[in-house]
Amino acid sequence: MSIGAEVAAHLPFLRRYARALTGSQSTGDAFVQATLEAALADEELAESLRGGRVPLYRAFNKLWSSAYMEVGEEQTAGSVHEMGAQDQLRRITPTNRQALLLTTVEDFSPAEAAEIMGVSEADVESLVREAVGEIERETTTSVLIIEDEPLISMQLEDLVRSLGHDICGTAATRTQAQEVVAKATPGLVLADIQLADGSSGLDAVDDILAIDSVPVIFITAYPERLLTGDRPEPTYLITKPFQEDTVRAAISQALFFGSSRPLD
Repeated sequence: MSIGAEVAAHLPFLRRYARALTGSQSTGDAFVQATLEAALADEELAESLRGGRVPLYRAFNKLWSSAYMEVGEEQTAGSVHEMGAQDQLRRITPTNRQALLLTTVEDFSPAEAAEIMGVSEADVESLVREAVGEIERETTTSVLIIEDEPLISMQLEDLVRSLGHDICGTAATRTQAQEVVAKATPGLVLADIQLADGSSGLDAVDDILAIDSVPVIFITAYPERLLTGDRPEPTYLITKPFQEDTVRAAISQALFFGSSRPLD
């Protein structure tokens, strides 16, 4: 397999990580593009990418750690939203969230995360503990769960409550989600994409976003359907079957950035 093909297989996941780390699709994608351009200009770096995801993420991390990239100057609502997310990110230690994302959302081992970040494994474990502490200090909110599998819905309910949040309702269809939101607007939404009656979790979320700004985390067995690059993609996307720590990390990120919609 060529280097290009190997890297291409990992790109959707690197882009997911970059968006979650920066809080912006455009900024995250710009860092990914810069990483690829650096590899094209450096034969040794390009050859190292044959080693799989770890060297690719390590190359991305070196660039991200050494530069802050401004993307676009037009003061649209979207760019202002992204700048707000970056302002939030600068107020805390980014490496804490980086370690947490790598070991949960991206499912690297502490040793692999240490190699990516250029620190010791003990440092990674310490950073993750600090990030978990930040999660626990997040402001509590009311959560709507849009999920048509009862056992998964119950698992998410228990997880959300364990973090100190309330459940404003659960829904297995778009119509049920509309009924919940008619009574109370959630502060966070966890949504599957394919629902019980064939309706779409994406449409259910659009209904909610038409009413108010709400952070959204999508949970799906088919992440590749939303990681095509053909349309604005969800910043927070979790693959089924999921680890509970992954959901905890995503909730922390979503509430931290206060994302009102998938970032463009």
